[in-house]
Amino acid sequence: MRQTSFLYAGLLSLVVTTPVFANDEASAPVAQDSEAANKSKTQQLAHAAMVKSSEVAKKLSVNANAAQSEEDKDPFQPINRKVYAFNDYLDVHIARPAAVQYVAKTPKDIRESYRLFRKNLGEPWNAFNQLIQGRPTRAAKSLGRFTVNTLTTLGFADPASRLGLETEDENFGATLGYYGIPSGPYIVLPVLGPSTLRQTVGLAVDSQGRPQKYMLDGHDVAYWSEQTLRGIDTRAQLLDIEGVLQGDKYAQIRDIYLQRLNYSIAEKKGIAEENLFIDEEDDDIDESEDNSTDVSSDDSTDFIDDSSSDDTDTVTTE
Repeated sequence: MRQTSFLYAGLLSLVVTTPVFANDEASAPVAQDSEAANKSKTQQLAHAAMVKSSEVAKKLSVNANAAQSEEDKDPFQPINRKVYAFNDYLDVHIARPAAVQYVAKTPKDIRESYRLFRKNLGEPWNAFNQLIQGRPTRAAKSLGRFTVNTLTTLGFADPASRLGLETEDENFGATLGYYGIPSGPYIVLPVLGPSTLRQTVGLAVDSQGRPQKYMLDGHDVAYWSEQTLRGIDTRAQLLDIEGVLQGDKYAQIRDIYLQRLNYSIAEKKGIAEENLFIDEEDDDIDESEDNSTDVSSDDSTDFIDDSSSDDTDTVTTE
């Protein structure tokens, strides 16, 4: 009896467990398919993320210059143009009118003295950057300028220039560029205007290195008043040349800024003449060779003279 009971119990358990194993076996392929699909989707997302990150890295690693295509030097152009339009609105309604009144009501001598005083305060920071760049002689000249101008005129005049101690403006962004760190893409900052990724980082460092921050520490009104006056004075210096820009002013300002930035760094390295407009010069050489070939076949000597004079004028203007 006991053995029969065990037999029935075994049969009953077999009947009950058989559908369960059948369901598990049936669901196994479905689970494997689902796992494979999820794995494939994860791989696709990971690949897309890698492609996106590589695109971002490519944009950030660009060394922007005026000769590059807009896609390379200015990949954020849609946003930049909106910021530029915002800055232009502020300029038209606030900055330019204030600069015009500043020039009209402030004597030129006072404006120049203020400019020299502000420049003199920046000489120690210039010397610091020059030391980092490995140019101790240039740093010594900057400190010499600061000492002479401060002791003689408190910085409101520039007798150091008459002693052969010329000024050289420095910033931390230029120091990074001196060591070959790419500029990154062109960026337009609200209120501050043209910049690059590298110069934006440098600007944040510069703000901590200027003496005004510490001289006016705890006097927020005086500090921001000085910063506002600095901006107005800077805008006033552009009044005489603002009419030169015609057409797409955004593109012209961008290319002028990048050109000056690259030239400044090349000048510090002592290779400015080797790198300035090298692409354009090569193009001009190629074009002149082509023109010479064409002209020689046509015997048009007048055209040769005209083209050579145009090339000379172009280089001089640049």
